[in-house]
Amino acid sequence: MLWLLVVAGRPALGWGGVGREVWRLYHHWYGVLAHGTFPAHDPLWQYPPGAGPVLLAPALLPGLTYFQAFVVLTLAADAAVTAALARAGTRPGRSLRGAAYWTCGLPLLLHLPLARYDVQVTALAVIALLTATRSPRAYGAFAALGALVKVWPVLVLLGVARGRDTRSAWTWAAATGATALAVLAALFAHPLAFLRQQGGRGVQIESLGGTVLGLATHAGWPGTVRYRYGAMEFTGPYVGTVARLSLLLTGLALALMLLWRLRAGHRTPATPADAALSAVLLFTVTSRVISPQYLIWLLGLAAVCLTSRHTAQRPVAVLVLAAAAVSAVVYPVLYDQVTACTWTGCALMVVRNGLLTAAAVRSYTRVWRATRLDTAPPAPRGVRGAVVPAPASGPRLLH
Repeated sequence: MLWLLVVAGRPALGWGGVGREVWRLYHHWYGVLAHGTFPAHDPLWQYPPGAGPVLLAPALLPGLTYFQAFVVLTLAADAAVTAALARAGTRPGRSLRGAAYWTCGLPLLLHLPLARYDVQVTALAVIALLTATRSPRAYGAFAALGALVKVWPVLVLLGVARGRDTRSAWTWAAATGATALAVLAALFAHPLAFLRQQGGRGVQIESLGGTVLGLATHAGWPGTVRYRYGAMEFTGPYVGTVARLSLLLTGLALALMLLWRLRAGHRTPATPADAALSAVLLFTVTSRVISPQYLIWLLGLAAVCLTSRHTAQRPVAVLVLAAAAVSAVVYPVLYDQVTACTWTGCALMVVRNGLLTAAAVRSYTRVWRATRLDTAPPAPRGVRGAVVPAPASGPRLLH
């Protein structure tokens, strides 16, 4: 992956701007953040305030360029995820499949993970889920920190057990999030500026809606592709309708997860991770934007699921792995085909988004079935001929 990052400009790797995100955009934001303010007037700034410390962190490694320091810190986050998954996999009832899945799955995205800060965000979500059954407080705290950096890690809290665990996890999430936000608001101006930029997002060409519009260009639809808000988006008739439909589907995804939470009656040690993967998959496929780095999140969550022998998400993890491999072809290798909406580009998007949609549907149905009361394992019963202890004052009874 490091070698690919060094030779990223070669024609065989297609789109050559993978590393540019760091040495041009992140470095520019670093200069703004270093002056105590978020880039409020930059339409490309669409991230919560917790992203600020992550983008400032390369300053902790003097002697390196910003790009070099960023990559080193990303590798450190990758190592932390691997170590956490490996440690979890050695516990009783656990498996090392999760650590192997992450280690072998991440390079399917080529050098992209080293040039985005999504590995750092995924590390917070992974650690949150791995602490879920042992410390609801840490579970909530790490999820809140992740949400402050890139929002989606708040979804990992949907699988927390109802009752005391829910109260503890959400209380600590709220307290941690409020405290961290207060500190960031005291240190930086305009901490909530990202909300204004998010509202203007359109339909990105790699989204599910974008795939439909890309195919529509071959049926005479007159829309075009433009660079807006840091992504290639469609503009033209009906784009607003597709964007609103995507938001409606996202609301439906939230409703489905809440319905699952209300109806789930049986839990396993894998339930928090299984529910997290299902929720993030549903929100990914219904989003107006599906950037290739979103696959980093899904690989990390699927890896956590695979650390448990009780998980119901093994087939889903295979689909995510296949989607990651296709995503690397979409971006950066043949991204020019995707932006031009050629038949090759459209076919790639149909395959990649088809895999993600299938994974989302299967993930939700499997987590639903795994947590139904009528699928719970029967309570232990006395075996015919076994001796069952009776009260101290009475004789032993035979069944």
